[in-house]
Amino acid sequence: MEQITERLLSWASILEPATREQAERTASMPFVHPHLALMPDAHLGLGATVGSVIPTDGAIIPAAVGVDIGCGMMAVRTQFTGDDLRGRNLATLHEQVSRSIPLSAGGRNRRVRDTAAPRVEELRGMPGADQADGVADSWPLQLGSLGSGNHFIEVSLDEADRVWLFLHSGSRGVGNKLASKHIRVAQERTRARGVEVPDRDLAYLEEGEPEFDTYIEALRWAQRFAALNREEMMDRVADQLSRFLTEEVRREQVVQCHHNYTEREIHSGREVWLSRKGAISARAGQWGLIPGSMGAASYVVVGKGDPASLMSAPHGAGRAFSRTAARKRFSRADLDRRMAGIAWGRSDAFLDEHPDAYKDIDVVMADAADLVEIRHTLRQVVNVKGD
Repeated sequence: MEQITERLLSWASILEPATREQAERTASMPFVHPHLALMPDAHLGLGATVGSVIPTDGAIIPAAVGVDIGCGMMAVRTQFTGDDLRGRNLATLHEQVSRSIPLSAGGRNRRVRDTAAPRVEELRGMPGADQADGVADSWPLQLGSLGSGNHFIEVSLDEADRVWLFLHSGSRGVGNKLASKHIRVAQERTRARGVEVPDRDLAYLEEGEPEFDTYIEALRWAQRFAALNREEMMDRVADQLSRFLTEEVRREQVVQCHHNYTEREIHSGREVWLSRKGAISARAGQWGLIPGSMGAASYVVVGKGDPASLMSAPHGAGRAFSRTAARKRFSRADLDRRMAGIAWGRSDAFLDEHPDAYKDIDVVMADAADLVEIRHTLRQVVNVKGD
């Protein structure tokens, strides 16, 4: 761990100057208490750095939560082993999963599935549903859809050759629109106060204002949508694996965690709003998930409850190159080589997700050694993504 300033601690051994400067700006906000914790996978983000843990007293920066509110991971350890998969055509399983779950940025279901219906009803009954309807009234059709970018669905094997189902997604279009709306409101409120911030995306809402309460309502709704979205997709993935192996999936272990969200927590003796933007909660004994990039290992971990990190850990590998730079830098032939032995989408559309477009996950995990204990190492054999 490196203390960069009085209010900025970093666990990142790989830290670009621009990322460091961005984190310093966020940490300088007067309501950050006691300090900002920068995770090993930190990289540039909108306003606040991706891979940062930001405790705030009496205010929240909507852009410091991120535009994919509630984004996170879910994993299920099954009763199956690699022997159950070997000798089978995993491209068929890839195709089954791809047909079962809408992929890509605008992907949605044609109708609300029977499994999704009770989840939709739960969300309709929550405060914040009216805000969701106001920005994206078709949100029920996106429940159970993946999205694009670094979102994925994987079938993996752990160090004991056990089969895991692993996926990464968030609150889809509705979460993005809710976040974007409240970032604009925060910018308007900050201007109205006559306050100058070091970055317009560090605009904030003050506790006690009606706009703050409205944002918290939308935030909690979107966080729940994201969790239910992952549950719905996992049900479908498990169903497809059951069909593929002609045996019902037993869920031997289930782990789920957000990594773009805000909660009320106590740190340094004070109750704060803790925003994790690209970070997971890592309290002592708490299970978590840290995925690598395409073709790389992912990790099932248990938190160590490190107080300096605000009981947090990284959420993944963290980008090393922008999507545009990655497309120019990496070749399809190299991506094919790196994905050898894995059933995947086999498309140029995934060049920006090349493993080397991200930091080395092994370096990230070494940096996080004081934050989490690795319990399982997962190696993907099927990788489903949206282009």
